[in-house]
Amino acid sequence: MPFPSSPRARSGPRRRSLLAVAPAALALTGCTGGDSGGPAGEDSSAADRARARAARDSEGLVERYDAVIAARPGLAGRLGPLREEVVRHARAFGGGRKASPSASSSPSPSVTSSASPSPSATVPGNDKDALAGLAAAERELADRRTKALGGAPGELARLLASVAAAGAAHVYLLTEGDA
Repeated sequence: MPFPSSPRARSGPRRRSLLAVAPAALALTGCTGGDSGGPAGEDSSAADRARARAARDSEGLVERYDAVIAARPGLAGRLGPLREEVVRHARAFGGGRKASPSASSSPSPSVTSSASPSPSATVPGNDKDALAGLAAAERELADRRTKALGGAPGELARLLASVAAAGAAHVYLLTEGDA
């Protein structure tokens, strides 16, 4: 006897498959912090600036995750793996000095409070709104990285595309994925 279908039929990929695919996609696209592969000179410095900006953006996103995890500890299990991915993204772009993956489950006050106040310091009072805020930040950053692809040299463009795709997967997991 077949099982009755779920009242809420899911469309799109499952949470576990997205979590399994995102790290593999990063590995296959050459997720490194090394040479951008572009020509020397002005193009190289532009690529270096774009790489540094992407690293800072990822570090800022880690700070947002830290703030939400500190304010909403019940979400730590769900957000920890996504935060760790963002730390890896920052390192792939050559950053990650401020973000430590060991702080994912219980960030220290020095990690969550930055010297310059950021909009991420205010965390909504409920889980749904906190997740929606993180999803919006992930979506905005993924969109910016997608737009930056046109002017980026080969390896950096591949890395930006890969991290933007991972960010889009994070948006899905934060908004529609299983809790």
